[in-house]
Amino acid sequence: MIDVEADYSEVSSDVILNQLMDDYAADFKRIAFLYVNDLSECEDIIQEVFITCYQKLSSFRHECSYKTWLIRITINKCKDYKKRWSIKKLIYKPIISSVLTVPSAEEQVINAQASRSMIEQIAKLPTKYKEVLILYYYEELTMAEISEILSININTIKSRLLRGKKILQSKLERRNSNGQIR
Repeated sequence: MIDVEADYSEVSSDVILNQLMDDYAADFKRIAFLYVNDLSECEDIIQEVFITCYQKLSSFRHECSYKTWLIRITINKCKDYKKRWSIKKLIYKPIISSVLTVPSAEEQVINAQASRSMIEQIAKLPTKYKEVLILYYYEELTMAEISEILSININTIKSRLLRGKKILQSKLERRNSNGQIR
């Protein structure tokens, strides 16, 4: 067994890669599964992680440990998968939904009512929470982008997002089945 965190100048890339796979594959698979919730996809992601590792091993700068480097690669691959999947969902979901299942009139009314209820509750929030929630969830901006747009510290954005979600959640929980606030 070699110490992959030590000087590897005399150790081949194949040996290092095999050692990294033995040491960390299970950990990365667990991380990937938590991101994508699909066992076969997380296995594919881990394969991509180690392919990338092999391709980039010679350029690894040792500014962090191999494990830290590979965790970052794993997370990025998972995010890439989620982006690809969300695009596929946007393209194929309406087609598949219309072919496979047509929601009943009752389901359509319930979904529309829930959507209106959510919009109404967001509209009632104080502006400082409403704008952050809309930019984050509806416009899908990062916290850094929101911080730049609103000229507010990123920590303030984080706290407003958290507080806004809590307020919204409590308002929605107080609604009864008829859509009336108790």
